Amino acid sequence: MNDPTDRATGPSPAGHADDLLARLTLPEKIGLLHQWQAPVPRLGLPGFRTGTEALHGVAWLGPATVFPQVVGLASSWNPDLIRAVGAAAGDEVRVKHQADPAAVGLNVWAPVVNPLRDPRWGRNEEGWSEDPWLTGRLATAYAFGLRGDHPHRLRTAPTVKHFLGYNNETDRATTSSDLPPRVLHEYELPAFRAPLAAGAAVAVMASYNLVNGVPAHLSPLLNDELRRWTTDEVMVVGDAGAVTNIAGVQGHLPDHVTGFAAALRAGIDNFTEDDTDSGQTIRRLTEALDRGLIDESDVDRAVRRILTVRIRLGDLDPPGQDPFAGVSPDVLDSPTHRDLAREAARQSVVLLRNDGLLPLPTDPTTRVAVLGPLADTVHTDWYSGTLPYTVTVREGLARALPTVTHHPGADRIALRVGNRHVRCPRSSEGGPLTADEGRDGTWFDVFDWGRDVVALRAVANGRHVGVDDDGTLINDRPGPGGWIVRETFRLHHRPDGTTLLHHLATGAYVRVGDDGRLRADATDPDTATGFTVELVADGVAEAAALAAAADVAVVVLGNHPMVNGRETEDRVDLDLPAGQDRLLRAVHAANPRTVLVLTSSYPYAVGWAQEHVSAVLWSAHGGQEHGTALAQVLLGDADPAGRLTQTWYADTADLPDLLDYDVIGADSTYLYYRGEPLYPFGHGLSYTRFDYADLQVSAPTVPVGDEVEVSVEVSNTGDREGTEIVQLYTRQRHSRVKQPLRQLRDFARLTLAPGEHQRVTLRLRTTDLSWWDEHRDGPVVEDATHTLLVGRSSRDIRAVGAVTVHARPAPQQSRPAVPAGGGTR
Repeated sequence: MNDPTDRATGPSPAGHADDLLARLTLPEKIGLLHQWQAPVPRLGLPGFRTGTEALHGVAWLGPATVFPQVVGLASSWNPDLIRAVGAAAGDEVRVKHQADPAAVGLNVWAPVVNPLRDPRWGRNEEGWSEDPWLTGRLATAYAFGLRGDHPHRLRTAPTVKHFLGYNNETDRATTSSDLPPRVLHEYELPAFRAPLAAGAAVAVMASYNLVNGVPAHLSPLLNDELRRWTTDEVMVVGDAGAVTNIAGVQGHLPDHVTGFAAALRAGIDNFTEDDTDSGQTIRRLTEALDRGLIDESDVDRAVRRILTVRIRLGDLDPPGQDPFAGVSPDVLDSPTHRDLAREAARQSVVLLRNDGLLPLPTDPTTRVAVLGPLADTVHTDWYSGTLPYTVTVREGLARALPTVTHHPGADRIALRVGNRHVRCPRSSEGGPLTADEGRDGTWFDVFDWGRDVVALRAVANGRHVGVDDDGTLINDRPGPGGWIVRETFRLHHRPDGTTLLHHLATGAYVRVGDDGRLRADATDPDTATGFTVELVADGVAEAAALAAAADVAVVVLGNHPMVNGRETEDRVDLDLPAGQDRLLRAVHAANPRTVLVLTSSYPYAVGWAQEHVSAVLWSAHGGQEHGTALAQVLLGDADPAGRLTQTWYADTADLPDLLDYDVIGADSTYLYYRGEPLYPFGHGLSYTRFDYADLQVSAPTVPVGDEVEVSVEVSNTGDREGTEIVQLYTRQRHSRVKQPLRQLRDFARLTLAPGEHQRVTLRLRTTDLSWWDEHRDGPVVEDATHTLLVGRSSRDIRAVGAVTVHARPAPQQSRPAVPAGGGTR
C-alpha cells in the first residue's frame, strides 16, 4: 500500500503541508488557527479540532476503559505497562473519532509532564513524579503508546503539558513561577524535553501562569528552547482562554488584538478560546494583520505546523491509506483492555508499612470488616472517562472471603426545622428537598472530605444532594462532580444549637422558603434557616463495633478527587479529613488488627498510622478494576509491586511556600530535602525479602560522555515470589555549587522466585551528571567523584560504589543566552 507520508514512496508531511499552504487563502489559513478548525471544501480539507482528553484513558466521551490515575500508573515504575496503557487509550480515541469525527479529534492533550514539586498541588494526580528524569521516561512511554509504532504516521498526536513552571492552582493565571537558571534547566525543562526529543510527543500546551514575570504563552522558550529538541515540527496549543488572559487578568498587554498577535509571534499555533466559536479569534488575528502586528509569514508558520500534524494523523488521506484507521469498535472496554486495567491497578499498589499482618489470611473462618467512605465506591477524577463498571474494595474481598461486613463510617442524620423535617423523594431520579411534618425520606449520610467540607447522601435513594441553577436543593446527583462542584457544604454550628448549611459553590446559605422547599439563596447567615441536626446513627461507633466483631479491619480512607485538591483548587495541608482520622483511631482501638488502605490523588501526612497501624497501603484512584487489584494484593494473590514516585512528608511544615519554585534554594523534593520523610521517594515494601550484594562498576574512572555500567546481585531470600524495583542514585562528592543529595539515574524492575537471584545492570550516562552554569549558559560536568547508591528507595541504600568522571575542556558558547522570560514586539 502506498503511504503518501512514507518518505520512501511519497512526499514528506512538510512537503505536503507546504503544497496545501500555497493553495490556501489568507482567511482560510486564519480559520485554521482556532481549536475548532473550519473545513476548506475546495481543497478537500475537513474540519478538525484539537484537544481530546486522554490522561489515563479517554475522558469526557462516555464509557471507556478507565485506568488508574497517572500518579498511580507511575508507581508501577513499568514503562512497558505504561506504553501498553497509552496504546489502549489511543485505540479507544480512534474508536470515538470514527463514531464522531467532527467532535472527537485525534490530537490528544496528554501526558502532563510538570514534575510533582509540591504534593499540595491540586492536580497532583495528573503528574508522574517529583523527579524530572523519571517523569520524562514514564511520560515518554505513555506518549509512545498514544502515537503508535509507525515511523511517520500517528495513531494520535500526543501533547505534553503544561509548559512551564506550573504547580499551583491558587491564582494560577496571575502568579509568576520564578525559575532561576539552574532550576529551569535542571528541573523544569528535562521532563518536557524527553518525550519531544524521542519523537513520542508532537505537540505542547502552554500553561496559564507567568514565568519570571512573562506569560507562559509569550515565553521565548517556546521557540528558542522547546523547538530545538527535535527536527520535527512541534505544534503548540494554548490552554483554554489563556491567550485572552494576556490582556485580561494578567494585564500584560493593552488589548486583546495585541495579546493574540504576541502569542502567535511567540510560537502559539492553535488558540483554545471561546469553546467552539472561532469567530472572536479570527477577528482578533485579522485585525492584528491590518494593524501590522503580525504578517502573513507568522500565520503561515503556525498553519504549517498544524497541517504537518494533521497529515501525520491521516486526516487528509484518501480512504484506506491511514494505517491506524478502521479500529474495531469492539476494542472499547474490551476484555484485553479490562485485563490491562486490572494489571495496571495491581502494579500500582504501594505497601507503605507492614508488621506481618499482610497478606490477610484466606481460611474460611476469617471475618473481615471493610470500613470507611471509600470501602464500597470507586471515584473518578475530572479527566476520567465514564466507568463501564466498577469493582470496589468490599466487592473484591467479598469475592474471595466468606464473611465480609461493611460500613462507610459516616454519620446518619436528620435535619429538623421546628416540628418539620427535611425530606427528599425516594425515586431514583430524586427531586426537590422540602421541610414538612412527614418522616419518610428524612435521613442523610454525611461524608467528610476535609476542612469541614461535607457531602450529603440521601438514604432514600442513595443519591447526593446538590443545588440546581435556581438554588433548589435536589437529591439527584451521583456525587460531587463537574467543573463547578455543586454538591458540597459546610455545616456552621450556632450558639443556639442550630446549624446553617453553607453551599460552597455559590457561597449562599440554605433557607426554607414559604413553599417548604430548601434553596441556597440566602446571602448572609442572618437570613438563612437554622436546622437542628438529629443524630440517627453514629457512623464511627457502628464501624468500630463491626471492627470489634471481625478478625481483621480494613479501613479504606482518602480523598474525593473532585473536592479539596483538584484542578482550580490546591490543598492547604497534608492532613487526612478529621472525620476519617477519628474513624481510623476508633477502629484501631476496637481491633488492633487494622489495615489502612489509602486511596488518594496525593500523599497524606499519616504519621499516627505509621506508628500505630499494623499495615498501610496506598493506591491512587484505580479505575474500574480498583477493588480487584487491591483485594489481590491484600490477600497475597499478588505482591505489592508499586513504589512511590514522590516524597510523603511527615508534616506540612516540611514544605516551602507553595509558590516557591526554587527547589534548590528551598531544599525541596527528594533531591534536596534534608529532613526525615514519612515515606521516601522510591519507597515500597514487598511480601518477601531481597538482598543486594557484589556491586560492580564497569570502570572506576571515565571521561565525560562515556556510559558507566553498575551491576549488583539481587536475591529473593524470602519464601514467596516478589517484585523488586532496583534503583540507582548518585551523589557528587565535591562541587563548586550546591548539588542534589541524591538523584535517580536508572532503575530496573524484576520478579524473582524464592531463592532466585539475578545480576541487575544499571546504566549511568555521565553527561547526565551535568549542572547548568549560568555564566557559560550551558551544562557543565566537573572533574569529580560520584558516589553510586543502589537500593530499594532513595533512603534505603543496599550497595555503595564510586566512579570518577573527568571533564573535557568547556566548549565555546554556541548559542545566545535563553532567558526564562522575555519581551514582546
